[in-house]
Amino acid sequence: MSETSGPAFGGRRALPRNASNAAEDDLPTVELQGGPVPRGVNLQDYLHVTNIHLFKERWDTNKVDHHTDKYENNKLIVRRGQSFFIQIDFNRPYDPRRDLFRVEYVIGRYPQENKGTYIPVPIVPELQRGKWGAKVIMRENRSVRLSIQSSPECIVGKFRMYVAVWTPYGILRTSRNPETDTYILFNPWCEEDAVYLDGDKEREEYVLNDIGVIFYGDFNDIKSRSWSYGQFEDGILDACLYVMDKAQMDLSGRGNPIKVSRVGSAMVNAKDDEGVLVGSWDNIYAYGVPPSAWTGSVDILLEYQSTKSPVRYGQCWVFAGVFNTFLRCLGIPARVITNYFSAHDNDANLQMDIFLEEDGNVNSKLTKDSVWNYHCWNEAWMTRPDLPVGFGGWQAVDSTPQENSDGMYRCGPASVQAIKHGHICFQFDAPFVFAEVNSDLIYITAKKDGTHVVETVDTTHIGKLIVTKEVGGDGIKDITDTYKFQEGQEEERLALETALMYGAKKPLNIEGILKPRSDVDMNFDVENAVLGRDFKLTITFQNNSPRRYTLLAYLSGNIVFYTGVSRTEFKKETFEVTLEPLSFKREEVLIRAGEYMGQLLEQAYLHFFVTARVNESKDILAKQKSTVLTIPQLIIKVRGAKMVGSDMVVTVEFTNPLKETLRNVWIHLDGPGVIKPMRKMFREIQPSATIQWEEVCRPWVSGPRKLIASMTSDSLRHVYGELNLQIQRRPSA
Repeated sequence: MSETSGPAFGGRRALPRNASNAAEDDLPTVELQGGPVPRGVNLQDYLHVTNIHLFKERWDTNKVDHHTDKYENNKLIVRRGQSFFIQIDFNRPYDPRRDLFRVEYVIGRYPQENKGTYIPVPIVPELQRGKWGAKVIMRENRSVRLSIQSSPECIVGKFRMYVAVWTPYGILRTSRNPETDTYILFNPWCEEDAVYLDGDKEREEYVLNDIGVIFYGDFNDIKSRSWSYGQFEDGILDACLYVMDKAQMDLSGRGNPIKVSRVGSAMVNAKDDEGVLVGSWDNIYAYGVPPSAWTGSVDILLEYQSTKSPVRYGQCWVFAGVFNTFLRCLGIPARVITNYFSAHDNDANLQMDIFLEEDGNVNSKLTKDSVWNYHCWNEAWMTRPDLPVGFGGWQAVDSTPQENSDGMYRCGPASVQAIKHGHICFQFDAPFVFAEVNSDLIYITAKKDGTHVVETVDTTHIGKLIVTKEVGGDGIKDITDTYKFQEGQEEERLALETALMYGAKKPLNIEGILKPRSDVDMNFDVENAVLGRDFKLTITFQNNSPRRYTLLAYLSGNIVFYTGVSRTEFKKETFEVTLEPLSFKREEVLIRAGEYMGQLLEQAYLHFFVTARVNESKDILAKQKSTVLTIPQLIIKVRGAKMVGSDMVVTVEFTNPLKETLRNVWIHLDGPGVIKPMRKMFREIQPSATIQWEEVCRPWVSGPRKLIASMTSDSLRHVYGELNLQIQRRPSA
């Protein structure tokens, strides 16, 4: 057996994996063929490159035409599948009859042409769509101007650029010059690109908008907060490329948005791969920033790249905000989604079981499934050539670490169209997303003799409302119908049957059958509750029969995480109700501030569970509702000229509305294009006291902008404020 020259890598490949954009090897400046250069021949007499111009200023056509003029980066940034211009200066005039040269693009350490990591760009008479090529469009004195077109399937990343000149004795190549490095991104403006998105307004929103709105709160009390994606801020593009390097993602796969989004969904969370963000849902945020304090993605990504360690802490909307920045920065159209009443079902059986004791109380030992008040994930726009026709478009991708997928905490991309129609056999993770929006809520009484009786089935509670930010504004857009048909429609039943056929489990084989509907109805309402104040809860009982009934009712008030997991019970009340025939009765319960204030969690969620047993019929009535306390806001003011390059004073103001002193108060301030992210600490704020924080900034981006502030303290969090601004251009001299 003959031995091959060079190192062997486990006998499997001739070269190591090329999985780092940052790693590089220089190409040789001289590649001689057939021995040394004959005596008397001076290679310097041949065509020689003296300079390269990339037209990479913000106002140059390369950046304007490629929609990359917003990036705070002095390198050339172009989008694939679209032509751009460069100019090469030689030591003498270029003569196409005797001079031969080409441009080369290289990425990573072990470039190979068949892997797309070494790209020789030939000089061609005419550019062809879909192919690399360079066309001479101008020859003047010693300069040549080229129009270069990249392939719409090109790897996305930072390429090194060389110019190679052919001589009879070998190749003369320019030496490594970081100034000619070129970033190539996905191109939603190019029809041949897998992320092509039709419509200027949609591209403006889902690729170029660097400020978003994330919806949270409760289905009955939707709240919103602005988020600075900051995908164009200084250093963010390199940080996003570093995320893929950290994942050791093969460079040859980085032109495929399916692979890039799947790697991103794993890497934005730190579980199992030392990714960007550590998740924490236990209300303890030692040695880190509480999730509610972040105002955007910039600080998180820059800290991750500089420390090479996961950043603490995130929850679902923070993961979604950072993931959105990653996708938009690389050129993949993306948006943040909020699903109200999102099922977290550990075995994806489309069934959320809530077990009750015989007296109507919740059995916390048996009840394992949790319903999140809301859950945020992302959608990324791309074709799906790996699936049958019709399943491209929006794909659900989720970076919140919930369930393991192929050995890692990640989710998606799952075709939203496939989820709607129940085709959950198509990769990736469609059954999990289908369960998040389609599960049934089932109340089951666990009897003392070990039998289970189904009391009620609520088929409409889960996936009640799915929303995103509207295009071109800060309003809400209902996209529930993109994930599911309307309840009760024939198509909805068909989608469910399709999902069951493809393996979704729905075992309603619980002992006992669904009980007939009770003669008594029960409902309750919670009045608008302001943090630090008392409020009322009103329970209504309706007797629809000519019989008289007596009921034993039980109210449980709990402090809960937004994930639906209870932390502590702060209110417990039992009362008896007598209902005359065909009548109704209201019971009012006063919830005092002192009962809940000392135990509040990150998002000030209160969850109420009311159960009642009808003594005569033994029927169990059960209802649950969450309420989000109304929290005071930060006030942001500005004074001075709202103009690029002019000093402007920003003031953040907060008045403590509580009867207790706030301690260890941190205020975060952010505004892409207006002010760099910053924060300030106040040791304490006395009751009714007002604090002010002033900063001078100098905006560098014109147009509609936004200032965003958040406040966090030991006992009060999720305090926000924002201010819309219109920044004027600097008048030309």
